[in-house]
Amino acid sequence: MQNLFELISPLDFRYAKGRLFEKARPFLSEEARIKYCLEIEVAYVKALAEKGICSKAIAKEVSLASKRISAEQVYREEEKTKHDVKALVNCLKAAVSEKAKPFIHLGLTSYDVVDTANSLRYKHFVERVLLPELKALEKELIKLALEHKRTLQIGRTHGQFAEPITFGFALAYYVERLGNRIVAIERAKEELAGKISGAVGAYNAISLFCDKPEELEKITLKILGLKQARCSTQIAPREPLVDLMNAIISMLGVIANLADDMRHLQRSEIAEVAEFFGSEQVGSSTMPHKRNPISFENIKSFWKAFMPRMLTIYMDQISEHQRDLSNSASSRFTQEILFASYYASNRMLRAISKLYVDSNAMRKNFEKAKDRIIAEPLYVLLSLQGLSDAHERIKRLTLKANGKNLLELAMNDPKLKPYMQKIAATSALLLKNPEKYIGIAEQKTKAVCEYWKKKLGL
Repeated sequence: MQNLFELISPLDFRYAKGRLFEKARPFLSEEARIKYCLEIEVAYVKALAEKGICSKAIAKEVSLASKRISAEQVYREEEKTKHDVKALVNCLKAAVSEKAKPFIHLGLTSYDVVDTANSLRYKHFVERVLLPELKALEKELIKLALEHKRTLQIGRTHGQFAEPITFGFALAYYVERLGNRIVAIERAKEELAGKISGAVGAYNAISLFCDKPEELEKITLKILGLKQARCSTQIAPREPLVDLMNAIISMLGVIANLADDMRHLQRSEIAEVAEFFGSEQVGSSTMPHKRNPISFENIKSFWKAFMPRMLTIYMDQISEHQRDLSNSASSRFTQEILFASYYASNRMLRAISKLYVDSNAMRKNFEKAKDRIIAEPLYVLLSLQGLSDAHERIKRLTLKANGKNLLELAMNDPKLKPYMQKIAATSALLLKNPEKYIGIAEQKTKAVCEYWKKKLGL
């Protein structure tokens, strides 16, 4: 048995462990790839039986035989054939009677099996593993957003104090973005297609024994629960997979962006949130006081590692004429992107579910910005009173402020005084209590969260 720590990929020896590995293994492992290829061969023989080309007894025999074949057997056979699908076909033929042998892989090309198997296993992984994890994360984000829909926080743009919002509103932005990605992934996985159309996609070989080859393809794919490619060559059209992977990688970008925000909010000078830190956890090998935002940093790092792989997905979209083998190695890494996205989603779920939110720290940071943030409502209110250069005048006052109260400076400015007296009559409470200047942050948070709860059935 191979030592775990003798493996090469960190996905294998570090990240794909425990429950995550067990959930992903039936779809993304090499054993799973072989099993899914066998499933395509079985479905095809069942379709042959349905069309009366072979007996149902043969279809049953092939189905039972397929369950006895392992990836190890296929790989041993491939050492002789130097062809992975031919090795699989040989193993399957060796496991059935002479009567059944002729109907296995009859008229098929390798990528009838490989492309269809990949579409099926990726669809199943997305349906059964990735999407449930993403919906659980979305549900947790909604819960936290609603919990903090009124928690005052200073907004930041360009890393600088901006205008007040609520922490719930900041999270609602990610609820919206993640929700959209979930919908995009759901839509894209339904477009994954299979093909049973032979070496160049024109059903040449199948037409020799079936007068309606497209119907045979349709039956096979219906058994599998896959969409039928309207037109293919030796390979299925690449765009459905490109669209799915683009939706997944852009989802990974959303959670990497959220991770960035959360780790910046943990900076010592900000300290508005904190990751859960275990009693035996260590933040530094030399600084005992360190509590690093390790989960959020890890998620960002996963995005850096796997986002560029989208370029390979785009490059694999190109295949010369009816087929070339320039994707023979590159396409074998697609499942790593899928697992990485699942791992990052799960890590974000765990981090968000245990996130400590320090509302007192948020209030303190707001207080630091309190005297400056009224500049925006002040200039808008002055403009509404007819002052044409209100923005410029308030900007000049902010330069003079240097720790002085901006509102008092405006009240005492001779040119602004007449306008300020009119404003004071209607908006004094807002200007003196800038924490109330949050627009409709609370209402927007509730609306966004309720929309996605209903949309996704959370």
